[in-house]
Amino acid sequence: MKKHKGNVLLTVPLLAFIIISLSGCKAKDSNLKKIQDLEYTIVEEADIPEALLTYIDDKKENPFKLSYSNENDLYIVIGYGKQLSGGYSITVDELYESEENIIIKTNLVGPSKEETNESVTYPYIVLKIKFTEKKPEFM
Repeated sequence: MKKHKGNVLLTVPLLAFIIISLSGCKAKDSNLKKIQDLEYTIVEEADIPEALLTYIDDKKENPFKLSYSNENDLYIVIGYGKQLSGGYSITVDELYESEENIIIKTNLVGPSKEETNESVTYPYIVLKIKFTEKKPEFM
């Protein structure tokens, strides 16, 4: 009988842990629920604010994700680090507003065999949206 009681005592904390873990997942999922898609502009290098361009240049060796804002705009930047050839592109799979955040999902698309060359590149994308207090959440 004592052996059975030990199993019951172990099961109660385990069940409590599972319930707490599952409730945490549901709260996070609700924070990702789409309110609306956001309009964005892909910013060309010549139009990137100088301070942001300097920061990108400092970080480009390794993958990075960041945001930068001024009084009118929010810039969302995703860099994929050093690549050993050219011809890469980046797709924006999702960019939308949730209850608490701006959700962004991008994808690095590799070059075709014809586009491959021997030059080192540092693919990144800069997206500009209307300023918001909400913080980007990178997926």
